[in-house]
Amino acid sequence: MKDRLGSYYYPFPQNKKVRMYVRRVSGEICFRMWNSEDPDMWEKHGWVPYAAIAQASAMYKKSDRGFDPQRAYDMNAAQALIKEESLQK
Repeated sequence: MKDRLGSYYYPFPQNKKVRMYVRRVSGEICFRMWNSEDPDMWEKHGWVPYAAIAQASAMYKKSDRGFDPQRAYDMNAAQALIKEESLQK
């Protein structure tokens, strides 16, 4: 999907209030989360390269809150969105 902020997917399909935006920066796929219930999140947190996410996710394993970074930051979904966007140009 795409809106004025860019291409996105729902990292938690049951929660449409959270979107994960993706883009390619200098050849690297980057992610940025948006949450309608936390409008400041977009401004406070910039684009994060997948390499940093992969490194940080090693520390989570199975967090107490049930957050799975590998699921939220879905490289397959990101690649598909970026590919789709490039075909539309």
